[in-house]
Amino acid sequence: MPMEKTFNTAEAEARLYAMWEAAGAFAAGANAQRPETFSVMIPPPNVTGSLHMGHAFNNTLQDILTRWHRMRGFDTLWQPGTDHAGIATQMVTERDMAAHQEPSRREMGRDAFLARVWQQKQASRGTIIGQLKRLGASCDWSREAFTMSGAPNAPAGEEGNFHDAVIKVFVEMYNKGLIYRGKRLVNWDPHFETAISDLEVENTEVAGHMWHFKYRLAGGETYEYIEKDDEGRVILRETRDYVAIATTRPETMLGDGAVAVHPSDSRYAPILGKMVHLPLCDRLIPIIADEYPDPAFGSGAVKITGAHDFNDYAVAKRAGLPCYRLMDTKGAMRADGAPYAQAVERARAIAAGSPADENEVDSLNLVPEKYRGLDRFEARKQVVADITAAGLAVTTLEKSIDAETGSEHLTRVPVVEAKKIMQPFGDRSGVVIEPMLTDQWFVDTAKIVGPALEAVRSGATKIIPESGEKTYFHWLENIEPWCISRQLWWGHQIPVWYGPTWGEGELAVAVNNSDAFGGRVLKSFCAATEQDALQMMREYYPADIMMKPAPTSDHTSCGYTLDSATGQKFATYYRDPDVLDTWFSSGLWPIGTLGWPEQTPELQKYFPTSTLITGADIIFFWVARMMMMQLAVVDQVPFKTVYLHGLVRDAKGKKMSKSLGNVIDPLEIIDEYGADALRFSNAAMASLGGVLKLDTARIAGYRNFGTKLWNACRFAEMNGVWQGHVTNPTPPAATATVNRWIIGECAKTVAEVDAALAGYRFDQAADALYKFVWGKVCDWYVEFAKPLFDCDQAAETRATMGWVLDQCMILLHPIMPFVTEELWQTTGQRAKMLIHADWPTLGSDLIDPAADREMNWVTGLIDAIRSARAQMHVPVGLKLAMLHSGLDETASAAWARNEALIQRLARIESLTAAESIPKGAITVAAEGGTFAIPLAGIIDIAAEKARLGKSLEKLAKEINGLKGRLNNPAFATSAPEDVVDECRANLEARSDEAAKLQAAFDRLAEIG
Repeated sequence: MPMEKTFNTAEAEARLYAMWEAAGAFAAGANAQRPETFSVMIPPPNVTGSLHMGHAFNNTLQDILTRWHRMRGFDTLWQPGTDHAGIATQMVTERDMAAHQEPSRREMGRDAFLARVWQQKQASRGTIIGQLKRLGASCDWSREAFTMSGAPNAPAGEEGNFHDAVIKVFVEMYNKGLIYRGKRLVNWDPHFETAISDLEVENTEVAGHMWHFKYRLAGGETYEYIEKDDEGRVILRETRDYVAIATTRPETMLGDGAVAVHPSDSRYAPILGKMVHLPLCDRLIPIIADEYPDPAFGSGAVKITGAHDFNDYAVAKRAGLPCYRLMDTKGAMRADGAPYAQAVERARAIAAGSPADENEVDSLNLVPEKYRGLDRFEARKQVVADITAAGLAVTTLEKSIDAETGSEHLTRVPVVEAKKIMQPFGDRSGVVIEPMLTDQWFVDTAKIVGPALEAVRSGATKIIPESGEKTYFHWLENIEPWCISRQLWWGHQIPVWYGPTWGEGELAVAVNNSDAFGGRVLKSFCAATEQDALQMMREYYPADIMMKPAPTSDHTSCGYTLDSATGQKFATYYRDPDVLDTWFSSGLWPIGTLGWPEQTPELQKYFPTSTLITGADIIFFWVARMMMMQLAVVDQVPFKTVYLHGLVRDAKGKKMSKSLGNVIDPLEIIDEYGADALRFSNAAMASLGGVLKLDTARIAGYRNFGTKLWNACRFAEMNGVWQGHVTNPTPPAATATVNRWIIGECAKTVAEVDAALAGYRFDQAADALYKFVWGKVCDWYVEFAKPLFDCDQAAETRATMGWVLDQCMILLHPIMPFVTEELWQTTGQRAKMLIHADWPTLGSDLIDPAADREMNWVTGLIDAIRSARAQMHVPVGLKLAMLHSGLDETASAAWARNEALIQRLARIESLTAAESIPKGAITVAAEGGTFAIPLAGIIDIAAEKARLGKSLEKLAKEINGLKGRLNNPAFATSAPEDVVDECRANLEARSDEAAKLQAAFDRLAEIG
């Protein structure tokens, strides 16, 4: 059955993928013929997510390496799976519930809601997996993992031990003192009411304001405030009874613990250590010295609100200041706790030296009564209004003219600067993130970071490109404790149970007063299961006290009770309601997917894994944490090589965003151009450390590349190449120069591709294949072979062409699997599918120096003639006479053997010897002689020179303009990076074009 005229991607891709799956072609160990293993872990996409360009790029590179190693006979595993994505999946589920008018999460309760999330997971899971299959990802889907597999109450089909592995690690790290609970400042999302990671925060520049307030010195004290210029001259001297501060978040001043100034700031030296009145609050706070304030910014004095600002928190810790939390979990001003008068009285006592722990400090609500319960932004308005009304706003004189009298009036108005500020937003909720001091679980990363640093320093794990290592070291050497708890319901619930601390007195008080345990210190029990925790409780409490679960996960239900009827004493307990940060469970991805803690055959065979390919933006959040976790748990690195890539951008290098309208949907690309074209584009742009610019025009070109190979195979079919053809790893014996040359070119390409892929230079592999398949095979060799099909070397040429096209299919398969597999199945007799075909091992002995030199001479001459014709605007179909002068013996022999080819492909009618090149001819240089094409009467020399001259003038203006922009320091430093890069690229392109046109002009100038 003859080949189709074109490759139908829409029909063939699904059919071919189903064939691979049915044959088990992706299974771990499939086609293994050697002892070496190659394993790669897919960065698990969110289970409710969908394919975007980052996924498409990342997974293309993984698939290229996997297919390459599999064809080379490695025992290969590409481990797939999805992440439970706590906050994202919970959001998707709640959105779906609202759309179907179902009860809310809190209305249905935790257990019912988790069952609903499992339903959502199972309904959504197939979306991204199916999309990855459309891309051609050859993962071992039979081993598909999920970061919540085996969790309690998981539905049928969700078995596994990933949950058990996560819980085991938490318990072991807790028992080793590597995990602890404490109060620290975190990013708080008021919409989802949970802590979130830095990766889930988007800092966006928005229009904001800076308010300036006066904090008056206690006791009516004053000081001489002096400002000086850079030369030390006094420019302002006045007596003040206040310190001026500036803030973009006035509502937070209610929790201030101090005013800080730089130790070197002489303006405030007389009042260091003194106290100021906190506006609107019946409290005094100290003026302290700290390195944080910048004396040159604003007034140089900074309000310190330790519970609501990351920089302030650091200052508060250094100065031993109490951190008072002002807001509740929804971002409203707190309305809980004791009345304000009582709370502030205790705060004054603490400031005077009364001992207090951080739990008591956190329990104090220092929000004045009138602001309690207000939304934080409404509270901001009220605070500004009240401070202004109290005369505590810094003011300035504002001049106005009376419209009727024309008289001038000076009025004092509050100083409020309109300015752009960077504001943090939740990437999923879209609300302003609040830095907030909360109780969270943390990994004491300082205790486990050392081995992760040493692994990269020693080379046990290599990070590519090298710039990634610098980032990795910088982050780990300055690492902070890792917040691993989230206030969500979907996820691995913290395996810690709480009961009341034991004490006879406490039992008596609780029982006699029929009171709950209240806010006293709890006793924690960390265990893998509730049964294990209960056993620990039985060992902790006296034998006559029975354990009873609290009705809710609420510490106020935790305490001692007495059954009056039976006299039985009870201690109630509850489980920590928080769940683990998704990054904690995905930090165990390499070992968890391989069955740890069971010592499975897969774990023993494929761990440590070979390669991790992931985005450079998650080197902290995932890569570094996997390194720390695996080394802490199994004392081995999780992978030997980490390949980091950047963000996929549009053709101009701009970040894709819906607002810019430049988002590219990979599925739409596949629909229009086919998966192979997208994959080749991904490989071609994957330069180490380069900007990843995806251009749809380039994708269309690579679709044409696949078509070019298809047409070459059809040409081969029409010339009998595939009749009786069988796969042969070794090339046929060849005598024709052309055949010996193309076999050698194939051997060179194999070496180039192998070296490129071994060095993670996907772009170089794609470039080598493009030049070989399109340039050498489909263009030159197909043309060169045509006359050979009609001579005594026809059989040899058919065998050579069949073998060479086989090599093209094999070498291209890792990047373009669909079109190559279809060609493989359509041409010749195949013992096995292309996906399992043997990768070529061609030695340099196949390179024939003589054939190589001769065919390079021929192709170089043809290219030079074609270029000269194009530059001179010679009509394409016109056959020309050509002269030669001074040809040596080698060049003459090469011409004689390839005369017919050169004349046909270069459109040359005749070749005549000449003692010298006459005027009116354009020279074509070649090794071993000179060729010339007389142009008199062929083109209008004067008109052509005029055309080229105008083009050169226009280009010169463009080049000078581009150079002027790039040489302007203001442009180079202030313009966006993508704009500067585009300008450089334009300059390079225009300069290259000008050089070619100048060469053509010079040639015409020689003619006359």
